[in-house]
Amino acid sequence: MMTPTDPLIRLTDVRKAYGGLRPLRINALSISAGDRVTLRGLDAMAAEMCVLLITGAALPETGAVTIAGRDTAAITTDTDWLSSLDLFGMVTRRAVLLDTLTVEANLALPLTLSIDPVPEEVRRVVAALADEVGLGRERLSAAVQSLSAVDRARVHLARALASSPQVLLIEHITASLSPGDAADLGRTVVSLADDRKLAWVALSEDAHFAGALGGTGLRLDPATGEVHPAGSQEWTTW
Repeated sequence: MMTPTDPLIRLTDVRKAYGGLRPLRINALSISAGDRVTLRGLDAMAAEMCVLLITGAALPETGAVTIAGRDTAAITTDTDWLSSLDLFGMVTRRAVLLDTLTVEANLALPLTLSIDPVPEEVRRVVAALADEVGLGRERLSAAVQSLSAVDRARVHLARALASSPQVLLIEHITASLSPGDAADLGRTVVSLADDRKLAWVALSEDAHFAGALGGTGLRLDPATGEVHPAGSQEWTTW
C-alpha cells in the first residue's frame, strides 16, 4: 500500500538488456507527485525499454522498479497490471493510430469500443480532450492520415489523458517535429499539466521541447547508470 511519502516511480540499481550496445542502467531515479522531469541520454530503444520497465511490461534483470510503493515484480495478474497502468498516460509514437479512421474515433477508442457512431457522451469527452491539447474541433472529423506531424503528436497526447493519469510518460514524441512545433507542444504539455496537476517524465533529446517544458533537466550516463542534473549550457547545445 502506498504511503504519503512514497514516490510514484522509483528505479533502484536497475539493469536490463534491451538490444543496445550495453544494458540499460539506471542507478537511482525517483519521481513524486507533481514532479516534472526531462531526462536525456536514452536513445529510442533505451527509452522504449525504460517505459516498459516503469509500466511493469518488462521486469529488470537486477534492481527494482516500484510504482506507488509497489514492486512491479509483485504484480502477478493481468487485472492488477492493468489497474497499475491507470497511473500513467503514455505519449509515444509507438502507440497505434488508425490512419483511415477519424480523429474523433481514434480519441474515442480508449473510452469505448462503439465508434460507429461514437456515443454522444463520449463525443463530449473527446471534444474536451481535443481542446486541451490544442486540436481544433474542426479536425475531429478528419482522417488521422491527413494530419500534420504535430497534430498526430497532439492526438497521442490527448489519448494519454483519456484515463485521467497522474503521470505522463513522454517518449521521444517530437522526433519528427520542427523546432517551433516541438516548443509549441511543450507549452501545451505545461498548460494541461498545470490544469490537471500532473507529473511528467519526458525522455527526449529535443532542446526546443525541453526548453518549453521547463521543470528539472536530468542526464543519464548510459555507461554508469548515474543520473546527473543537466546544466544550463548542456541544455542549449542539444
